[in-house]
Amino acid sequence: MSAAEVPGKPAAGGGGSSSPPGVAPPILTLTLNPTVDICCDIDRLVEIGKTRARVRYVAAGGGGINVARGVARFGGRATAVHTAGREIGQRLNRLLDEEGIDHLALGIAGETREAFVLFESTSRHSYHIVPNGPRLDDDEGRRCLDLLERAAGAHRYVVASGSLPGGLSDDYYTAVARRVREAGSRLLLDTSGPALRESLHEAVFLRRCNRSEASYLVGHAVRSFDDARAVNERLLASGATEIAVTTLGELGALYSTGRGHMELHAPPPPGEPLSDAGAGDGMIAAIVTRLAEGDDPVDACALGVAAAAASMLTPGTEPCDREVAESLRPAVRITRLGG
Repeated sequence: MSAAEVPGKPAAGGGGSSSPPGVAPPILTLTLNPTVDICCDIDRLVEIGKTRARVRYVAAGGGGINVARGVARFGGRATAVHTAGREIGQRLNRLLDEEGIDHLALGIAGETREAFVLFESTSRHSYHIVPNGPRLDDDEGRRCLDLLERAAGAHRYVVASGSLPGGLSDDYYTAVARRVREAGSRLLLDTSGPALRESLHEAVFLRRCNRSEASYLVGHAVRSFDDARAVNERLLASGATEIAVTTLGELGALYSTGRGHMELHAPPPPGEPLSDAGAGDGMIAAIVTRLAEGDDPVDACALGVAAAAASMLTPGTEPCDREVAESLRPAVRITRLGG
């Protein structure tokens, strides 16, 4: 595949939400290290011999692409910007076209990765196996930023979600945040590790951290709302974000701004949790969809908590059921804390 910008063309009858001609969706997502996700059901993972599998689904994946799919599930519209390399990159593009997801692909020299989700029916456990993916060179990194900046100006919100591919510097999301701000858009950022730490040098509109990411930032375990409050206050005091959201698994999430904190208590799950692989992306999809519709950010994040709970009911990375998420929203209890 040539290293060039390739606009995706949704196929007729696709399952996504394509944009009317000449009308840009309000949401843009960025996936620098996408995947082709292969989800299989197995009876039992055996140590010797073959484990027979039944393919549940094959779909384009990766943080921002999953968010774009979730936005469509919640009735919104999004365009996904992503890299795509070689044969698997071509398959990624085809899967997005067939699903009807608006997308802009940037061709790269390396091979796009494949990821695997195995759901073991006997134990009800899910295994998410994710390779590192391709390395991007400096020129590919610059062209990704240029493509993002050209596209961002036509969208009110930009979501950057997922890991950085090898070859890009740890501060790459700092450059992403700067380009998005200069384009006049608002950035929601969800990343981890050194990329998260280095991104704190540039302000964004909203940052989401899960417990693991928050623990990495502060150097100790984050288990409670009090722990999350310390994380969020650090993010706000540094000027790294306008809204800080730290998620706490089954507890829910803490929403914080300069005006105070809100505990968003997760609803009781309506079924057996199967996997948390898609919970974060489902949460961000619900939040950004409602923000684009003009909802209050606290209400948008409360739906995000409900969406994360609903996502736990699916064994793979597919988006949660919208009706389930919306039915759980009234059970998300909101507690306002002092400043």
